[in-house]
Amino acid sequence: MTPQPDYQCDVLIVGSGAAGLSLALRLAPYYQVTVLSKAEVNEGSTLYAQGGIAAVFDETDSIESHAEDTLIAGAGLCDRDTVNFIARNARACVQWLIDRGVAFDKETQQNGEARYHLTREGGHSHRRILHSADATGRAVETTLVSQALSHPNIRILERTNAVDVILSDKIGLPGQRRVMGAWVWNRNRERVETCAARAVVLATGGAAKVYQYTTNPDVASGDGIAMAWRAGCRVANLEFNQFHPTCLFHPQAQNFLLTEALRGEGAWLLRPDGTRFMPDFDERAELAPRDIVARAIDHEMKRLGVDCMYLDISHQPPDFVRAHFPMIYEKLLTFGFDLTRQAIPVVPAAHYTCGGVMVDRHGCTDVNGLYAIGEVSYTGLHGANRMASNSLLECLVYGWSAAEDLLRRLPETAAPQTLPAWDESRVMMRMSA
Repeated sequence: MTPQPDYQCDVLIVGSGAAGLSLALRLAPYYQVTVLSKAEVNEGSTLYAQGGIAAVFDETDSIESHAEDTLIAGAGLCDRDTVNFIARNARACVQWLIDRGVAFDKETQQNGEARYHLTREGGHSHRRILHSADATGRAVETTLVSQALSHPNIRILERTNAVDVILSDKIGLPGQRRVMGAWVWNRNRERVETCAARAVVLATGGAAKVYQYTTNPDVASGDGIAMAWRAGCRVANLEFNQFHPTCLFHPQAQNFLLTEALRGEGAWLLRPDGTRFMPDFDERAELAPRDIVARAIDHEMKRLGVDCMYLDISHQPPDFVRAHFPMIYEKLLTFGFDLTRQAIPVVPAAHYTCGGVMVDRHGCTDVNGLYAIGEVSYTGLHGANRMASNSLLECLVYGWSAAEDLLRRLPETAAPQTLPAWDESRVMMRMSA
């Protein structure tokens, strides 16, 4: 045993996206929090989320409708209680973001009142997506990062990723062992270090980077799911890897996503001959859930023997397109495409891990003191297919619910005094296995 860990805190959060940072900011007024970021602090799936966050902000919409749309999109494999829980707490958690300074787009009504501009995406029966142009994730991440960096009770370690969680040596039924911290790989110092903590939260994102064609950044490689599994936690629904229907098809565009909000604002999916095909597959056409749209694109590509389909919003006024999708418009120009004048070649790409580490309503796993929130977790919200703009929402709601649970439990949780030193032979054993 080593008496002095390299780092010590009340709560160690592995991951610096919307889930991890929202939890850190909720806990920081009361506890010392350390956040591990595998790369730079803002590099992760949250930063690249274009579409928005689903919540009921319109009087013509309802929480019940949001929940029912989610259940339908998930092919009946969602947990209804979880869906209702998240839909019911959506508005309050989005309001927390607004109070933090995230500026969602507004529009002026005929009576002169400014209201949030709500867009619609696949699977939604109403306009309920709050967004910041076509770069909502960037607006959320930069706001949370800025506030986390300036908070005296939050320490952020960049280029540092967890290797494994450290458990107590109690052996018995699941739930009897307790987390004590984690071994972390410090890429700046090129060594394994120890971090002692009264609780550890996995907020590492999904695993879609294991696919060759993906919309995900390099850091989304399933680390948190693997760590939880090795610690004895149950995992579920890992077979449900969602493919986003519209990733730019271009040899220099590795993972550039074309947001579903484009279809929400009237974009069509076209064959190479310019004809629409989604009405042949689903009565909701381009606004069908992602799994249906992705399979339809794949079907047409294989049937016709072509490399891609096309996404076209050029029939909308150019000023409208540029105002609503400024980032996508500018990015496409660098590849030689004008979103206001031509159809854009697209293909499906691995996008979201619908399954993950099994957790309860507060993000608690099977191991005492170990939590999992965000895409790394399996809450029951998504079922077989995630509905658009429910991902950032899940991060925020579970960031809140995990914080509430930690604030109740931590006063009764003793800090670990010693941790086992890292055993280098464990790496060699795994490499030779």
